[in-house]
Amino acid sequence: MNNKISIFDQPKPFKMIFFIELWERFGYYGLQGILAVFFVQQLGFSQQESFVTFGAFAALVYGLVSVGGYVGDHILGTKRTMVFGAVVLALGYFLMGFSIIHPNFIFFALGAIAVGNGLFKANPSSLLAKCYEEGDNRLDGAFTLYYMSINIGSLTSLSLSPVIAAKFGYTAAFVICGLGLLASLGSYFMLRNTVQGIGSHPDTQPVNIKHLGLVIGGTIVSTLICAWLLQNIMMANIVLGLIGVAVVGLFLKETLSETGASRKKMIVAFVLMLQAIVFYVLYAQMPTSLNFFAINNVRTEFLGFTINPVSLQALNPFWVVLCSPILAYLYTYYGSRGRDLSMPGKFTVGMFMCAFAFLTVAAAGILFADSTGMVSMGWMVLVYLFQSLGELLISGLGLAMVASLVPQRLMGFTMGAWFLTQAASFIIGGYVATFSAVPENVTDPLETLPLYTEVFQNIGIVTLAVAVLMAVTSPLLNRMMKAGDETKEVSHALS
Repeated sequence: MNNKISIFDQPKPFKMIFFIELWERFGYYGLQGILAVFFVQQLGFSQQESFVTFGAFAALVYGLVSVGGYVGDHILGTKRTMVFGAVVLALGYFLMGFSIIHPNFIFFALGAIAVGNGLFKANPSSLLAKCYEEGDNRLDGAFTLYYMSINIGSLTSLSLSPVIAAKFGYTAAFVICGLGLLASLGSYFMLRNTVQGIGSHPDTQPVNIKHLGLVIGGTIVSTLICAWLLQNIMMANIVLGLIGVAVVGLFLKETLSETGASRKKMIVAFVLMLQAIVFYVLYAQMPTSLNFFAINNVRTEFLGFTINPVSLQALNPFWVVLCSPILAYLYTYYGSRGRDLSMPGKFTVGMFMCAFAFLTVAAAGILFADSTGMVSMGWMVLVYLFQSLGELLISGLGLAMVASLVPQRLMGFTMGAWFLTQAASFIIGGYVATFSAVPENVTDPLETLPLYTEVFQNIGIVTLAVAVLMAVTSPLLNRMMKAGDETKEVSHALS
């Protein structure tokens, strides 16, 4: 008798969670893929202004996730917060469409999207985890498929939204992003009976009108604050910096309060989060500097068809979907033989992949550009392969790293700190992208190519140096991680 459980053998609520996440990510990545270009082409931003504003927006998107998780766990309930966040997101996307007519709407729309994402983002994964008993061996498979839903949604929208914006206008593209959120809400209401009795404690109670009013009021105020911060980027950076200093201070305080192996593991977690900041700075180049490089210097003809260069960003989720099961198999295969790389080792390999990505795009521009200053689209396929492998080895394992190294009592706080690293990285990444900003009215590929190749070469060299440093320090981090296991083995032997 075969007792092997399939990865697709999941409880009934999984289907609902899969589709609400897929459609929500369809909406968000559809916006992300065209936002920096929209700033330049429709609102008259310079590329520098576009990249910095995009970085601040993305920082708010990730920085508010932990707030939404708290609201779901303690105030409104996981399911109600998820639904409310989707409604706010839909309103934000539809408001983006009006920004064509009234440009001042753009900041309020982006503020609503940042707040709506913060309310939504943490809750589907929290709800999914609650669908399984402790020790259920289907959980890893469930989160693998859940991660796939994110990338299926982003692959679809990153392929379509630039084409829709080019043919029918940005308003149509933003409205379709909003329709994605309506599809997400539809998925929930059609299948909500599957999650009856599942959720956080407030989900089991009648709606507390006072709490609901506080969340609605807080959402409105937060949206206005985010809109103001996006118009005052320096203040946004100061606020994020102060929050970052406070979180780092609390994390170090908690680290010092631990002893022995636990303290060492928290130090390792802190170092890996610093390394992740470098990765997310590079990740922020995809919708900014790499995107504009594709627009200005990449030939996008394929089998007689011309591909919208902005749609090349879809190569990232394409490679993630393709490579995820391969890496999962390799982890399992080598792990069963005791030869799997440690977490610091995987982070190190991921950073080398990111370095290869930027060195490859620089080499393509320097060595393989044609006489008009254009490079083949095939190079971008390779660049996104390297970058996506780096994402799977760093970002894809980040939450698992936090869960394995941090004490349970600090799990929620550290998860919030992990998302804060992403917020900080997008701020920095926006400024890094400005080094590639092309002066206004310069469109000749022969003039833009040297600028891009120099910036990407410098990014690649710096990233390679970071990867080498990570490789040198990886054995020390491994020993610190294993300290707890060795202590347990000695204690067990003595007993």
